[in-house]
Amino acid sequence: MKAIALALALFLLFGCAQDRIVPDEDAAMSVVQKCQLKCSMAEKKGADMSPGPCLGAVEADWVCDVAHVPRTSADDLPENQCADFREGRAHHFVEVTPDCQLIREV
Repeated sequence: MKAIALALALFLLFGCAQDRIVPDEDAAMSVVQKCQLKCSMAEKKGADMSPGPCLGAVEADWVCDVAHVPRTSADDLPENQCADFREGRAHHFVEVTPDCQLIREV
């Protein structure tokens, strides 16, 4: 019985927390680090990074977007940018490569 309780406790402690940012760690991370973490988590989940997906908000007023390397004109088209940025809900973005390396932050 103790072994089952211990296994459940370890699963809850480590298994459920691995795909999210822990609040204490979140406060110390830069927007670039948060974007790179989102990118890495998306990769681990099998997301196709080649089309340059928007990975969403990393904090208030910031979004994370994947772009081509080298950048193409398609990366600058509004329809290929994060909706929150395009529609004015976010005013800044971090852009990373499909392998989660920083391109720029604006």
